[in-house]
Amino acid sequence: MESPKIERALISVSDRLGLADFARALVDLGVQIFSTGGTRRFLEHHQIPVQDVSAYTGFPEILEGRVKTLHPRVFAGILARRNRTDDMQTLSHCEIVPFELVVVNLYPFEATINRPGTSELEAIEQIDIGGPSLVRAAAKNHHFVTIATAPEQYSSILDELRTYGHTTLELRRRLAVEAFERTADYDRAIATYFRRQFSEQAFPSVQTIVLRKKADLRYGENPHQAAALYYDTAARGASLVSARQLHGKELSYNNLLDLDAGLQLVRSFPQPACVVIKHTNPCGAAMADTLVEATRRAFEGDPQSAFGSVVAFNRTVDAATAEWLSQPGWFVEAMVAPDYEAAAIGILTTRPRWRENVRLLQIGPLDDPRVERQYRHIQGGMLVQESDHLPDIPSQWKTVTLAAVPPELGPDLEFAWMVVRHVKSNAIVVAKDRMLRGCGAGQMSRVDAVEIALRKAGPAAQGAVLASDAFFPFPDSIEKAAQAGIAAIVQPGGSRRDDEVIAACNHHGIPMVFTGRRHFRH
Repeated sequence: MESPKIERALISVSDRLGLADFARALVDLGVQIFSTGGTRRFLEHHQIPVQDVSAYTGFPEILEGRVKTLHPRVFAGILARRNRTDDMQTLSHCEIVPFELVVVNLYPFEATINRPGTSELEAIEQIDIGGPSLVRAAAKNHHFVTIATAPEQYSSILDELRTYGHTTLELRRRLAVEAFERTADYDRAIATYFRRQFSEQAFPSVQTIVLRKKADLRYGENPHQAAALYYDTAARGASLVSARQLHGKELSYNNLLDLDAGLQLVRSFPQPACVVIKHTNPCGAAMADTLVEATRRAFEGDPQSAFGSVVAFNRTVDAATAEWLSQPGWFVEAMVAPDYEAAAIGILTTRPRWRENVRLLQIGPLDDPRVERQYRHIQGGMLVQESDHLPDIPSQWKTVTLAAVPPELGPDLEFAWMVVRHVKSNAIVVAKDRMLRGCGAGQMSRVDAVEIALRKAGPAAQGAVLASDAFFPFPDSIEKAAQAGIAAIVQPGGSRRDDEVIAACNHHGIPMVFTGRRHFRH
């Protein structure tokens, strides 16, 4: 099928980035441009020859611009099949000109609804009608029509026009796919907005998630698995996907999973904090008055596991922290922080071993993006749940033992509880002086998780606190905690054997607090 020469282009855009140069290049290639409203005025301002669509159709723009391009002379010119004699005869009979190029990007609905204080009426006026119709018509007829929906596509179109005198079917097919993806994304944003405005249904009957590819990854969890990184078009706030990489080779699939786990945990700390992650679980975590002190304590909690880890910070990485990290014996795969001092970047990117390998990610202010829904793929479908983002309020916790929690252990219990909710179940955390001393993660038996956490903590378990992400089904874990010298325990409660567990704590004089909220993390 012969590719048609582009003689006419219909242009109607909201995002005018690069438009003047693109349109001027089209005119230089002999393309006649038709346009509407604000786009036409923009082109005229840049002294680019343009035909008014209303003059062509013989019908004015009406309803304050709600109706501009919705006319048979426009859509027939886009949808006519150039290899059909009857189609082309119809165009000739009705004095309709064909359009071989359609350039449309849509009203900024997403940007409008994300602007604070936007009213429902303002949102409604940013629902594009003619734009998606033009896009879909051109994409449907991509055998003969080229559709551009984003400024970054202009260069590919011009390259082919200059090389071949027309666009290739391969390019038109790719642009058509991107066009349908854009209209699907746009409709999803509108539907989501109105569902949140008017529907009381927590989980809609149809769930649409629109993802756009950001990058191909070297491989997935293992070298034989292909992988890619996508971003959620509805996501807002600071995230790894929007982070800026300042140094180092590209991130791997596993790096991203670990960094995300660290970021989720470190966000929860109110003071300078460092989190060390291995296989999505914290092997080190600490809060302190300074970032360098928090970092030192986080790494020294489990130095063996910390080698080859990823690290997350909740404060700007300063030179002192960078100096401590780059000393002999430590090595991390990647780190993420709100920002880095220039001196810290210099230290981390010039020291032997670090300069070639470490990836530095700058995420910006750690505002909480508050993910409302979590999605987990299972064979044949998807699990969707509300995110576990509700804050834990220590003033609402209940001491259930005869012994009260000594005031000096309160901060450690709160710290341990912040950490354990980010550890894979079954999860046990041992903490002391706002520092993770031992972690038992992802065990099939809770008592096994207790044994691992206590073994990791070693002598530091004496006088430390212990946190459990779910209730203790039996008092055996309390016995082991008592033998190790644990000074206080925090857990959700809710077991049928709570009385036995409480009795064991009373027997050993260990105060125990019930939070009333479980934090399973499968």
